[in-house]
Amino acid sequence: MRLTRVHVDAALAPGQELALPEGAAAHLVRVLRLGVGDACVLFNGDGNDYDARIVAAGKRELRVAVGAATAVDRESPLSIVLLQGVARGEKMDLILQKATELGVAAVVPLWSQRSEVRLDGARAEKRLAHWRSVVASACEQSGRTRVPPVAVAAPLDQALAALPDGGLRLTLDPEGDAALPRLAPPAASTVVLAVGPEGGWSPRDREQLQAAGFDGLRLGPRILRTETAGLAAIAALQARFGDFR
Repeated sequence: MRLTRVHVDAALAPGQELALPEGAAAHLVRVLRLGVGDACVLFNGDGNDYDARIVAAGKRELRVAVGAATAVDRESPLSIVLLQGVARGEKMDLILQKATELGVAAVVPLWSQRSEVRLDGARAEKRLAHWRSVVASACEQSGRTRVPPVAVAAPLDQALAALPDGGLRLTLDPEGDAALPRLAPPAASTVVLAVGPEGGWSPRDREQLQAAGFDGLRLGPRILRTETAGLAAIAALQARFGDFR
């Protein structure tokens, strides 16, 4: 039987006892109906799964005892960094969830000239915390023990300037010159994939991407929505160079 996995943002060690986060505790007790003596699995992003067993369950707190650690490697040999134009509400959640399941290594949300969503101050902090929670939940479901980082949303030029050197740089473009069958294996097995917002890339955005070394990748003759485009490209790249083979 597959055990429920719970992400814990804290150090974990065999023999430790700790209270689970409120959301995770409520899910285990109220939804799954687990109680004292039942088992679950914890992870914190360090590459291990930790056996755990519930030792106390109350209305406001659920405590578990941490058992043995098991190293688990479900990361793709292809490191894909997704530069994603911020999309509205549930669309962004969908992108983050599915990109995590598909094995993306990191996500950099960005604003560009045609972005329809703008966040600042407290709203930006709250949204970032929500996005990171979505990614952690996707790791719980998909069995990943490494949690892909989600960067603070930034304007396109700043996001591009912060990229490390090296790797294949691609942006989705139905009129692009690059095609999957002709792509050479990326140096250092790293791909940076830039996906525009709902309004698409503007001419100025395209100039910035081109200046930063991005090539246009053509997936097919159809224009894909932002919540479809990046996910399709990640899956295609995983099949071509990653662990879908």
